[in-house]
Amino acid sequence: MELSKIGLCLGFLFFVFLHGVLADCSTATRKVHRYNFSLRETSFTRLCTTKRMLTVNGQWPGPKIQVCKGDTAFVHVHNAGKYGVTIHWHGVKQPRNPWSDGPENVTQCPIQPGKSFTYEVTFSDEEGTVWWHAHSDWSRATVHGAIVVLPSNGTTYPFRKPDAEKVLVLGEWYNGDLKEIIYNATETGAAPVESNAYTINGQPGFPNKCSKETTYRLRVQHGKTYLIRLINAVMNEEMFFGIANHTLRVVAQDGAYIKPITTNYIMTSPGQTMDILITANQPPSYYYIAASPFFDAGSIATYDSSNTSAILEYTGIFAPPASPPYPSLPNIRDRAAADKFTNRIRALASRAHPINVPKKIDKKLFMTVSLNQILCPGATCGGPDGNRLSSSLNNISFATSTIDILQAYYRSLPGVFTKDFPDRPPYVFNYTGDVGNNTLYTYQGTNVTMINYGAAVEIVFQGTNVESGEFHPMHLHGYSFYSVGTGYGNYDETTSPKTYNLKDPPEVNTVGLPRNGWVAIRFIANNPGVWFLHCHLERHASWGMGTVLIVKNGPTKETSIRPPPPNMPRCSN
Repeated sequence: MELSKIGLCLGFLFFVFLHGVLADCSTATRKVHRYNFSLRETSFTRLCTTKRMLTVNGQWPGPKIQVCKGDTAFVHVHNAGKYGVTIHWHGVKQPRNPWSDGPENVTQCPIQPGKSFTYEVTFSDEEGTVWWHAHSDWSRATVHGAIVVLPSNGTTYPFRKPDAEKVLVLGEWYNGDLKEIIYNATETGAAPVESNAYTINGQPGFPNKCSKETTYRLRVQHGKTYLIRLINAVMNEEMFFGIANHTLRVVAQDGAYIKPITTNYIMTSPGQTMDILITANQPPSYYYIAASPFFDAGSIATYDSSNTSAILEYTGIFAPPASPPYPSLPNIRDRAAADKFTNRIRALASRAHPINVPKKIDKKLFMTVSLNQILCPGATCGGPDGNRLSSSLNNISFATSTIDILQAYYRSLPGVFTKDFPDRPPYVFNYTGDVGNNTLYTYQGTNVTMINYGAAVEIVFQGTNVESGEFHPMHLHGYSFYSVGTGYGNYDETTSPKTYNLKDPPEVNTVGLPRNGWVAIRFIANNPGVWFLHCHLERHASWGMGTVLIVKNGPTKETSIRPPPPNMPRCSN
């Protein structure tokens, strides 16, 4: 056999080993897919700086998982790194299977160096793009990748099938060591340093130094239509995104279809995914794909103000332009542009893709979402006023236990958590106005909310001006939920519900809480388990902006948490 053919065959086998067998949705039988993830240190060079960082299979972003709706994937994770890590399957509901959900010390203890764990990733009604990422410290900055969920047998997209599909992952590059960055911030109580660049598929692109030759290129053929699966894996900023001279048609968000939106730009929060159709209908040439931050925060926060880019490159023969066109993206602080896009998002709500919005609510939670301080003796810490930066929900800053909450709940272990997370904040005040100091200093605790199986739940997140107002992408594990209403200022129990959209609200897993505003979500608590709820800005999550919802078992085996697998990672104590 010719050497080139041998190389092609070996390359294919290597691809299958790293990525698993690609999904085939041609049969009605739900399939099982197997993947091998090796976590290890790998050297990368960006911005003229070379460093070693934790990756999966030596890739950044990591390998793509591709399944059909309703399939199951077993992902064997071996940790050859230097510290404990967990993996979360963001947007995958994991029905009755919180054991494989992944948040550190919430549903499992970390996979220690030299150890392995096999996750059972159970897909249900997700369809479209979701993703996976590390859920321990700041490891998700380099440990993340796409999950593509194709329509099941006998169904298809609710739009014309594209000619090809591409995955674009927005990320962040830090010149420093991520473990050291978050350790220093935790030790001093100061804010962590911001990133040095944003990336598209691991490359900063123009105009970042030393990146021109390595810019990611998305090659397209004139006249063809492409489905771009966009994932926002950025750590701490919302992003605007666009492609020069090309119209975007957004057809799905967070693994659920929406009514198509035609636009020149999108705004996406960390944790969110967008499925976007583009048609290569411009004169063959090069066109910049770009993303820039949307930063709606007060004066205490800093941010990376750089842009990142890739190149949409047409195939064929043409003279490359001296300066490819660049998309016109909104200004970094253009709140009106961000709202203009997000307010257009509506669920598809078709016969083939129905929605079921709860109308009668059994359990209502009202949560203030705040930035706070923890008093530091002698004002010797690195945060405002010499104190330690913190964050909270209902003035409780989530304290991570050394024993995971799921194990403690399942085995009735005492002293790990308390079942008294408040349904309402401890103080009623002008949340978005002159807040005073009565809520500046937060209480630390591992407090959870207990919810009956089958309850219709509404959560209202109320942003506050405590310390400083800021935009918060709120993410709930184990569920997709309906984003039924949003507004600025203080939520009003009488007038705000009258503005709800109960007809076709988007079904998402991550929702944007506007600065000094509110957002309301609804869902049916039909997935028993221990589920983390937190802000997906990593600095806020590190400061304690999270809590846990425990959905109790239903009356039958089929409505109860599955037994734990035998190989759960052991806690250090």
